[in-house]
Amino acid sequence: MSPSILIKNARCVSSQGTVKQDVLIENGKISKLGQIDDKHAEKIIDATHLYLLPGALDPQVHFRDPGLTWKEDLRTGSMAAAAGGVTGFFDMPNTKPSTITVEAMIERKRVAAEKCVVNYNFFIGATNTNLDVLSGVENVPGIKIFMGSSTGDLLVSDTKDLDEIFGNGSRLIAVHAEDDDIINAAAEIYKNSTDFNHHQFVRPPDAALKATTLAVELSIKYQRRLHILHLTTLDEVRYLAIQKSKAPISVEVCPQHFLLSAPYIYEKLGAYAQMNPPLRDMEHGEALWKGLVDGTIDCIATDHAPHTHEEKAKPFGSAPSGMPGVETSLPLMLDRANRGLCKLEDVVKWMCEKPIELYKVKNKGQILPGYDADLVLVDMAKQKTIENGKLMTKVNWSPYNGWKTTGWPVTTIVNGNIVFQDGEIDESIKGTEIQIDH
Repeated sequence: MSPSILIKNARCVSSQGTVKQDVLIENGKISKLGQIDDKHAEKIIDATHLYLLPGALDPQVHFRDPGLTWKEDLRTGSMAAAAGGVTGFFDMPNTKPSTITVEAMIERKRVAAEKCVVNYNFFIGATNTNLDVLSGVENVPGIKIFMGSSTGDLLVSDTKDLDEIFGNGSRLIAVHAEDDDIINAAAEIYKNSTDFNHHQFVRPPDAALKATTLAVELSIKYQRRLHILHLTTLDEVRYLAIQKSKAPISVEVCPQHFLLSAPYIYEKLGAYAQMNPPLRDMEHGEALWKGLVDGTIDCIATDHAPHTHEEKAKPFGSAPSGMPGVETSLPLMLDRANRGLCKLEDVVKWMCEKPIELYKVKNKGQILPGYDADLVLVDMAKQKTIENGKLMTKVNWSPYNGWKTTGWPVTTIVNGNIVFQDGEIDESIKGTEIQIDH
């Protein structure tokens, strides 16, 4: 049983504004708001100079468990999430073995219950042959389709196969939208290159636009719920601004795609800047930020996908794609709010409320009585430098190494339990399976 906690004088933030009040937590739930006497709680937190946010939900991570756990696992990934103010995550199915069966899903959730210090759920992966599983597996946020080059057996690029998946069932479909034929043709051109900047050309903007267009057309055809993962291009933003109203479509963006720009970032970081879809030039980044601000893009995810230093030391063409991000996403966005580029209320909307709404998560994402006590206290004046070697993620590096940012989580509460405080993780705390309202 979680202890009762009284958070005094918190500035509680929602997308609608900020209200200063006390928050009482009992039995893992928010039980009361307002002016509350100290005698009601076993533990008191003075939040006079802090802001209280609903815990962030990261709807796209790769915690590498099972099969790739030298890079990350559910324990270390969830610890990184907690340190970053992320109280829940949705993990992707490209594990070893891939999460494409009911049995694999059951096993992942069993392991998560033992390892995770924050709340969790997992996408089921689509293949050319598991249509019956996609609608039959219980309580998942959605179906993940890799439309472009992927590891293992998760590539679904044939239009006929995609049409069959979209045309059967009603569960949300999330797509990694890159056209496989365009990628393969571009890869042939750059097959002898040693320049990491060419990664953005191996996976060019037209590959993303073509696949996104196909996914949207299928969503419109069947009025199927579609979520487009990690958008990266100007043309996709323009296209989706017109098409989104025609079907139940939502869109996410990762901070790195508007914070890190080519070619400079490839010159500085080499393989550490390589991910799929790739980091592109500033024109695309500016369009993504504008699309987030104007609502064309709905929410923020990280695509947290770590690899070790040894793996990233390989040459172009051999080094794997992916970077960590779950631990730094909220701080980076708090820093943008501090610099006047957005409001704190916008950050809450993009990272805390919208993912909950889009995925129909039950009982989270609001600071209201009866809601789960998944909360994060942030100090908007706290300055800290992101440093390799001082992170919770197992690979212990960040593409933002050396960045000094202002605004950091100081306390993270999961299901009414303090899991992160003053830089320390309480590993005795266990998260629970996130419930989806289908």
